[in-house]
Amino acid sequence: MSHKPGSSTTEVRDWLDTAHRELRRYVDVLDNLNVFPVADADTGSNLGITVGHAAEAAHLIEGRDVGELLVYAGQAALEEARGNSGMLAALTLTAMGGVVEGSTRLTAEQLKTALMAAHVRCSSALTEPVPGTMLSVLDAAGAVPVPDTSADGSNQQLVEWLDLVVAAATCAVIDSVTQIPVLAERGTVDSGALGMLIVLSALRTALAGHPTAEDPVVEVIRQHTHPLSDTTVERQDGYEVMGTMDLSALDAAELRHELDDAGSSVIVSAVGDHEDGYTWRVHVHVADPETALDLMRGRGTARNVTVTTLAAEPR
Repeated sequence: MSHKPGSSTTEVRDWLDTAHRELRRYVDVLDNLNVFPVADADTGSNLGITVGHAAEAAHLIEGRDVGELLVYAGQAALEEARGNSGMLAALTLTAMGGVVEGSTRLTAEQLKTALMAAHVRCSSALTEPVPGTMLSVLDAAGAVPVPDTSADGSNQQLVEWLDLVVAAATCAVIDSVTQIPVLAERGTVDSGALGMLIVLSALRTALAGHPTAEDPVVEVIRQHTHPLSDTTVERQDGYEVMGTMDLSALDAAELRHELDDAGSSVIVSAVGDHEDGYTWRVHVHVADPETALDLMRGRGTARNVTVTTLAAEPR
C-alpha cells in the first residue's frame, strides 16, 4: 500500500505519537542540556509529558479535519503543559491547527503558513522572546520556501519541503550554541531548540514517510551536547508556578502584568473560550510561590496548580 502523506488525520496522530516516543527516548539528553532560562534540568521531561497529553488527546477525537484535531490536541496539552518548553509546544500545535482547520489533507504551503503562525503565537506569549531557543527553530522552519520543482500541493512537494525544513531547523539548533552566553560557555545547544527539532523531525517521518531518512538529531547530539569546558552552571533559586484559570481577557492581561512585575518567564495564554470568558494557562518563575499564588487568587480560582522548585544539581 502506498503512503499518502498528509491525506488524513492518521498521519498527524502518527506525528504526535512519534514525537512523544522520540522525546522520551532523548529525555535524559534534553534534561542535561537544560541551562536556559534556568538550569532546572527538566526540559526533556516537560516536553515529553506535554506532547504525551497531545498524542493521547489526538486519539480521542474523530473526523478527518486535521486542524480540528491539532487544536483539540494542543488545547489538551496546554491544560496539562509543563514548563516553558511544554507551554510553547502546546501553543505550536494550537496555532498550527488554527491555520489548517477545515483541511483533511495537508500541503507544504499550508504547513509553512502554520509554522509561521506558530512562531508568531509563541513569540507573542513571551514577554521577552530570546533567539537561540525553540522560537528560532520555528522561525527557521517557517521561513523555508516551498520548492517549485514539483506540482503545487503535491505529495512530492511536501516531501521535498519537509526535508528542507528539517535541514533549516537543524542549522538553527546548532546556531543556538553561539546565541546564548551560557550555551557558548558550555559549547552545547539549547535544550528546547533541540526538542523542537525532534518534534519537526517526527513530523517529516509521519507526513513524508521517511522512517529511514537520516536523523539529524543523532548528529547534533554527538557533536553539540557535551560541554567543551569545565564551566559549571550556577544553581538557580526560586519556583515555577503553573495553573489553569477562567478569566476575562482584561483580567488575564492584568494578571500577566502583575506576574511580570513579580517574577520572570511569564506566559498567560488562552486555552479556549467559554460562556463567561476564556480559559488560560498561567506560567511564571518567582522567588516565593505564594507571591504568584496570591496574585492568581486575586483574579479568580486556579486549578491544576503545580509548584516546582527551579533548583537542580549543578552540572
